[in-house]
Amino acid sequence: MNQLLEELRAGLWAVWNRRWLALAVAWGTCLLGWLVVALIPNTYESETRLFVQLDDVLAEQIGIGAASRARDIERLRQTLVSSVNLEKVVNTTRIGDSVSTPTEMEAAIERLTEDIEVVSEGENIFEITASSGRGDLSEAENAELAQTIAQRMIDIFREENLGSARQDMQESIEFLNQQLAAREAELAAAEERRLAFEAANPDLIGGAQAIAQQLAATRAELRSVEADLAASQSALAALEGQLSNTPRVLVTPGSGGPQASLAQAEAQLAAMRARGLTEEHPDMVAARRTVANLREAAQSSGPTGGTNNPAYTTLLSMRVERESNVQSLQSRAAALRSEIAAIMASQAREPGAAAEAQRISRDYDVLREQYDQLLQDREELRLRGQVESERNAVQFEVVDPPTTPRSPAAPNRPLLLFAVLVLGLGAGAGTAYALSKLGSTFATANQLERSFGLPVIGTISHTFTEAGRELRAKRLKYFAAGVGGLGVMFVVLLGVELIQRTTVA
Repeated sequence: MNQLLEELRAGLWAVWNRRWLALAVAWGTCLLGWLVVALIPNTYESETRLFVQLDDVLAEQIGIGAASRARDIERLRQTLVSSVNLEKVVNTTRIGDSVSTPTEMEAAIERLTEDIEVVSEGENIFEITASSGRGDLSEAENAELAQTIAQRMIDIFREENLGSARQDMQESIEFLNQQLAAREAELAAAEERRLAFEAANPDLIGGAQAIAQQLAATRAELRSVEADLAASQSALAALEGQLSNTPRVLVTPGSGGPQASLAQAEAQLAAMRARGLTEEHPDMVAARRTVANLREAAQSSGPTGGTNNPAYTTLLSMRVERESNVQSLQSRAAALRSEIAAIMASQAREPGAAAEAQRISRDYDVLREQYDQLLQDREELRLRGQVESERNAVQFEVVDPPTTPRSPAAPNRPLLLFAVLVLGLGAGAGTAYALSKLGSTFATANQLERSFGLPVIGTISHTFTEAGRELRAKRLKYFAAGVGGLGVMFVVLLGVELIQRTTVA
């Protein structure tokens, strides 16, 4: 600890012993630093805030979602400081007055990129900060230029959000109209080819798939007709059996003659059949023979005796109806078989034509689907454009207009002036201390003793005469004046800076 204090004392003595050199270095450093700080142009910033509302019920109904609009706004924010937009700013402000070549334009755009900052505050607020610190302009002109740049950025934001969107929408609709015209011509040609093919091959309309469907439907209908025919034939056979067992006339008591005997014989024959006797049974054979003889006798003798059986008459009419139904079903089944044969013949005869029909139908369906989809897209796009143009799904509002800067935002000149003062004093003291280390003198007896390794018997104090003391006091005053001059110069420069800040714009 004692050694540290001793080193500190030695350092202070070395600086004090070369105080004039330290003062000169401090003055030189401060004057040079303050000159550099004075040459730094002031930079003025103008800020503005924009509010973007993305909620709109009608826009949501037609498919313009808030997420889609948010992506569009984010894209606009990122492209707002593009070279094309910054070139517009250069051409519409006084920056373009000094730009005459493409190289100068590139340099102006590059510098303007550093002077403009776009920051998102939350989801709906955008803050645009424009700065200007050009040495060829005055303080008031730099402040005005910063505000003008901020205003131009607002105008570009509005143009990109509204004007560009409308132009893009019109170009998209025009492109869809061209595609629709081309598809319409192709669709008309495909329809003409299909109509010509159908006229030349009416039995192959729809292609192989349609023919297969027609064949399957015809076969299904034939199976249904055959089932109905089998049922009708079965019903007719049952009716024939019932008719054969029903007597044609009814024998009444007291009646006689062949008709009555015939009715009685037929009743006996029916009774035998009811008992389950076969047709080869002797009784059945004899009964049938008797019935046949009596029928011949009744036909020869005419209708005498007995009354007509109404049940028999009813069964006869039913048989006629069922025979007619069976014939109708047989005719329909024959027609369906003929149709199936014709379809199969066409399918086997023209396989290439069937494939061509299928290809034509497929091409037509594809073109029709594309045309309908393009038409739907165009109408949706047109409706979306009308909503964006008339209702404006993005509500754009300037929350804070571009501010007029009253004081420079950079540099922080008071802080820089103070830093130069501290640097100058430090440079002077450091120079004096460094020179003391290069010399061969010792500030204290302990340093001398440590350097040579020999004990120091004593030291001699520095004494002054009366004239020396007066000269020393005078020099101290001069030194204090020099140090105080630095402080006064700092205060003066600080006051000038404050005055300039209050007189801007």
